[in-house]
Amino acid sequence: MASSYALCGGIGARSRPAGASGKNKNIMSSRAHLIVFANEKGGTGKSTTAVHVAVALAAQGRRVAVIDLDTRQKTMVRYLENRSATARRDAIDLVTPRFETFDPAKDPAIERRLDALGEDAEFVIVDTPGRDDPYAMKAVARADTLVTPINDSFIDLDLIGQVDPDTYKIKRPSFYAEMVWDARKVRAKSDGGTVDWVVLRNRLQHLEARNMRRVGAAVEELSKRVGFRVIPGLGERVIYRELFPKGLTLLDLGAIKEAGLSHVAARQELREMVSGLQLPEAADLFTRPALAATA
Repeated sequence: MASSYALCGGIGARSRPAGASGKNKNIMSSRAHLIVFANEKGGTGKSTTAVHVAVALAAQGRRVAVIDLDTRQKTMVRYLENRSATARRDAIDLVTPRFETFDPAKDPAIERRLDALGEDAEFVIVDTPGRDDPYAMKAVARADTLVTPINDSFIDLDLIGQVDPDTYKIKRPSFYAEMVWDARKVRAKSDGGTVDWVVLRNRLQHLEARNMRRVGAAVEELSKRVGFRVIPGLGERVIYRELFPKGLTLLDLGAIKEAGLSHVAARQELREMVSGLQLPEAADLFTRPALAATA
């Protein structure tokens, strides 16, 4: 069987089924680190970003489980299904985390499903629908890391903060920022934990523009008022749209035909994004307190 090679954060790793080997194989955390990708606006690259983070962690030998809460579109699950199909069809090793679609008809208690996935995982990654969804809100309330991708526009920024039309200064936080604030309070009361909220500026243009500077300044201003971190996400590149049918990521350059310099540059963006999330190492996971299960 041919092999492709994954590379993330400067560490090379042979592609393999997630958790099949690696130095963290026998390390069991008291509970998994929950990463929730959430944004009630669609079209922000949320699922693409979530897939790349999941594969990047799995390629490092971390045990990763993925659950897609969008029971209609199932973009993240479809992406990983395409990935598994490509691995079988082309007889190559493609590291793939465990994945499933949440089915409220079987069990509406999303908390119970998250606990079950976390029993044998270091990270549980949740992709949520681009709409108001009660199960997504429950996942946000339990998140350790909440990632909100936004496109580099005032349209997307309006989700978390209203901007003065003349000065482009933030007037007030929007409904979504208030929702996250409430979720943080719920989390603090449940186990004393905190939610690390990360706003990801996705689809950044590669040419400096006045709008880009204004959006950046407004996001930074809002971050100080609301309490989130801002990191750069994935740039505006056609290659992300081309990767979906085969389920490939920028870590699979060996499996991408005619990979060029743009793929290498995009992979560096991915490395920096994953690093910016500041996720815990295995030792940190092992020492964290357990979260009480919710029936």
